[in-house]
Amino acid sequence: MSNFVFKTNSINNLESYYDAIVIGSGGAGLSAAIQAHELGLKVAILEKNNKLGGNTARASSGMNAAETNIQYQQGIIDSMTKFYQETLQGGGQLNDPDMLHFFVEHAPLAIAWLKDHNILLNELTITGGMTIKRTHRPASKEPIGNFLITNLLKEITKQHISIFNNAKVVELIHKDQDFAIKLENGQLISAKVVILATGGFGASKEIIKKYRPDLLSYKTTNQDGSTGDGLKLATKIGAQLIQMNFIQVHPTAQTDNQHTYLIGEAVRGEGAILINQAAARFVNELDTRKIVANAITNLHEDGAWLILDQEIRNHVKALEFYDAVGLVKTGQTISELANAISISPQALIKTIQRWNQAIAQNNDVDYHRTTGLERPIATAPYFAIHVHPAIHYTMGGIHIDQHARVLDISGNIIKGFYAAGEVTGGLHGNNRIGGNSITETIVFGREAAIQAAKYILSK
Repeated sequence: MSNFVFKTNSINNLESYYDAIVIGSGGAGLSAAIQAHELGLKVAILEKNNKLGGNTARASSGMNAAETNIQYQQGIIDSMTKFYQETLQGGGQLNDPDMLHFFVEHAPLAIAWLKDHNILLNELTITGGMTIKRTHRPASKEPIGNFLITNLLKEITKQHISIFNNAKVVELIHKDQDFAIKLENGQLISAKVVILATGGFGASKEIIKKYRPDLLSYKTTNQDGSTGDGLKLATKIGAQLIQMNFIQVHPTAQTDNQHTYLIGEAVRGEGAILINQAAARFVNELDTRKIVANAITNLHEDGAWLILDQEIRNHVKALEFYDAVGLVKTGQTISELANAISISPQALIKTIQRWNQAIAQNNDVDYHRTTGLERPIATAPYFAIHVHPAIHYTMGGIHIDQHARVLDISGNIIKGFYAAGEVTGGLHGNNRIGGNSITETIVFGREAAIQAAKYILSK
């Protein structure tokens, strides 16, 4: 991440009226605000936390899109149809088809829109549930989240769009086709439209207990602000919630006494394998998150180990961070690494040899993995990261249509009310594919702004 420092505004400087109020400063909120501003709207962003970026800032793998120029430049022939089908299959065929079609068709436009704002995602990797490299990331291979938030904030600065942090919205009042937005300190702001981009509820024990009590004991990779505030704001003015029991457990996270760190899917996408305490593989590491997480849980061994080498590490910049915070075990030889993590050196050597043979033959006869086969585990030093499944993403949320318009409990559009990102439900079905959430934030953040401008102009 660069040394760029973004300066927020004091809520004392909030004006009494805006065309559009965007609530939330993650990828969806920032892209919505930029697009709204470029369409001529007077816009402000309200963020309840002190820190900007939401869960987007924690994203690590990339942004999925098919039929992009970046793919073609690297000789990769993809199709939107294939992207649609793989996302539908990954989501248990429970995805909203209209939303999914819109998402897939607008994903390459989102990549191009970012490029137009000098945010370049011209490197490719792959995530679980995908068969083609369509996960776009920066050429530096740094985690997508910090890169995206930093550069979107640069654009916010350039366009003089106001962001107010420590500005928690406690109530939306919808009357006479306009909104009053009430802040925790009692301030009231008027707006013609509201765009809700407040993220999910992965850090809310209260909501998880209501919909998925079986996950109550799980740690979460979410930032502390992911408490479902937007859901409460929306339902109070009649919005419908859908698929609230669809909560994704990410297979590879590590928890210390204070934090839960997501170990991004790109680590496996670039070639890492998972092993159990017997030093044996036990799953196709790039199957869907749901399948891989269940496989680790069913070991009943207090998690599993990710195994990789220096060459894989060179392709995943986030590993430098994981190492810096003490998550990575190292060995100059495979035997030394095995001893460091208290497993059999002979068994680990045998597993890695068999894996390298699968790479050489491009045929994983054991677990039929077909992606992430570009490089063997053969370059010292060698590394291991202990991982557990953890709550990662909430697929359910506010019911929107494919144009980011919020629907009420009868399925009717609530005029002037839009939502984008993890606060919404319907796109991902019962399992989100890695790399789709970043695309969702840009595609539907922009669409919310476009529809908001269209609505205002029609009044």
